[in-house]
Amino acid sequence: MRWLVGWSSATTGPAATGGSRTVLPVGAQLLWDGPDPLWAVGDWRPDEVRVVRVDPETALAVFGVCGATDDQLRVGLFAARGGALRHLTAWPGSYTAVVRMGRRLTVTGDLAGARPVFHTPWEGGTAFATAALPLADLIEAGLDIGHLGALLACPDSPEALGSGTPYEGVRRVPPGHALVLRGGAHETTSYEPAASLAVAAPQIAPEQAVDGVREALVDAVRARLSSPRHAPAPDGPDGLDPGPVPGMGPAERRAARGAPAPGVGADLSGGSASGTLALLAAGLPGAPGALTGRGERLLAVTFTDHTTQGGRAHRDAELERARALADNPRLHHRVVTGGEEALPFAGLGTLPLTDEPGPSLVTAFRHRSRLLAGGADHFTGHGARQVLDAHPARLADLLLDRRRRHLLRPVTALARADGPSAHSVLVPFTVYRAARKLARTPYGTGVAETARRLVERQVGGAGDPGAVDASLAALFWCRPGPAARWLTGEALAEVAVRLGAAATRAPGAGRPGERRARAALARRATDHRVFEQAAEVRSQRLHAPFLDNQVVLACRALPDTLRVQPGARAAVLRSVLAGAGVRDLPPGWGATAHLPHTAALRTGLRAAVDGLVQLFDAPLLADAGLVEARVVRKALRAAAEGAALPLDGLAELVSTELWLRRLVLRRGSCWTDAATSPRRRAVAAGVPPRARL
Repeated sequence: MRWLVGWSSATTGPAATGGSRTVLPVGAQLLWDGPDPLWAVGDWRPDEVRVVRVDPETALAVFGVCGATDDQLRVGLFAARGGALRHLTAWPGSYTAVVRMGRRLTVTGDLAGARPVFHTPWEGGTAFATAALPLADLIEAGLDIGHLGALLACPDSPEALGSGTPYEGVRRVPPGHALVLRGGAHETTSYEPAASLAVAAPQIAPEQAVDGVREALVDAVRARLSSPRHAPAPDGPDGLDPGPVPGMGPAERRAARGAPAPGVGADLSGGSASGTLALLAAGLPGAPGALTGRGERLLAVTFTDHTTQGGRAHRDAELERARALADNPRLHHRVVTGGEEALPFAGLGTLPLTDEPGPSLVTAFRHRSRLLAGGADHFTGHGARQVLDAHPARLADLLLDRRRRHLLRPVTALARADGPSAHSVLVPFTVYRAARKLARTPYGTGVAETARRLVERQVGGAGDPGAVDASLAALFWCRPGPAARWLTGEALAEVAVRLGAAATRAPGAGRPGERRARAALARRATDHRVFEQAAEVRSQRLHAPFLDNQVVLACRALPDTLRVQPGARAAVLRSVLAGAGVRDLPPGWGATAHLPHTAALRTGLRAAVDGLVQLFDAPLLADAGLVEARVVRKALRAAAEGAALPLDGLAELVSTELWLRRLVLRRGSCWTDAATSPRRRAVAAGVPPRARL
């Protein structure tokens, strides 16, 4: 885990001169000192921290993967001095930028929310970081139980979550915004262009929009490939491989030590998103991957589960598509087979503490074996569905634009999605009425309606919904999450109060489809960040180009009329690959199915139900007044026996309870006393080792 941290001191008093600093971050690299210092904390690679200085009081620090050259960084710094913050956020890659102009600091977040910025008041000024836990340590913050309740009740509703975090007093900068600090004071400003609240933005031609997505994805992949290669450090004596082990080759020994392969890897599940990234990375000029006996090749990893009951035909077809895609001289294919140890809810006792809770905690151990087989830099397709697919609420946007004829194909496809039934003929009319109702419902009224549903415990139906039910449930300004049904009445009432306050404020909410799509993307990006921390492999970096600013902007330019069509994501990515020279794709490429995920959750729940029931014998969530332990234990047993219950909701409850227990058992701090620890103070101050002697 790695983050940046700093603060803006008050304009008067000892803190303004930097003379009252009493704490320093542990294991930090000082980038600049003074009353507004900045540190990089954790295992940053040398090329992941770049600082460009114009003079002692003007500098730009970039953390992460950024495709800009030093000259481009200087141009961006001068543009930021004039207030043009968008220049700092338009480069390829995934990064955080910090601008220093005298006593004025500007910290930019990203559009998706995968690289958030947090801040909190401290000693008359403002401290900031890209992780919430260090700031909570700094101010000794307690838990914000209300935020945890909102996270379980309405996980993808900004109206309920606001700018809060699980820690009292620590606030989050919204996606698409920057934190501006001067003399200890702070403000949050948006760097996105203002959009009309009444009409849609001018839409470009579909072909031009797809070309923009292709260019953004190619630039994002090239930014990773152009970075220096990093080989994992062996764990043997003197940093050498411990030597041969009978029956184990170098790859097996490396996996046993818990290190990825040198070079670049990529997920190759047979799906459209990961397959696109793997083929783009393998097709770009240069050396894409690990050096093997047959030259530089990109390491493509396919995970297949032979333990999960159901979905065997889908798994076999996906594996065949992955093998067909990997039939490429620049790809080295590796298949990872998961057994009972790779089921969801397995290995919960081995997970580290993450910055925030998230549903991916229950599947992190499942994916760790796949990541161990990958490269030191590993591509993943996370976020593609949220940036490319049309959220069901975008049907209401089409009605607002008087484009009713474009609803015909998506609602007809929904009628066929769950198979033939007696009610299939009524599905198009039902979906159309729901979309029309959303288009005619004001923002404040829609949010207040959700608050009323929480108070009356109208929090959803039973089981995992089909495509039609899921789409109808999404045609609201905001909605309860799958775990809301197990929360106490007091917890739901508190979340309803939050929603009621948001409804009375009723800011310029924009269009329902666009707002819900951004909220869904922020939720996915937050969970991807939790996944990165929970499944972290030493010396490995996960890359999700679909969450990059440049890619998100390019995907937002896709017309709604293109997004809502059935198979739009696969069609767009097929065009992206065709533009890059890849046209020979296997049959069935781009097929999607959620059955394996649901089946894996149920199989894992059955295998781990005894331990999960024991986890909720005396849960911390019950001590906080959010759930009743008896109710959750009953639900876990019923779901393991096959009852129609929302498994994603149970996964969220288990993840939050597990995170709370990790937090309670945590020892130590992210900070050290600068006055009583000279050695650590020298490390944090950036003093070379010889100078400390």
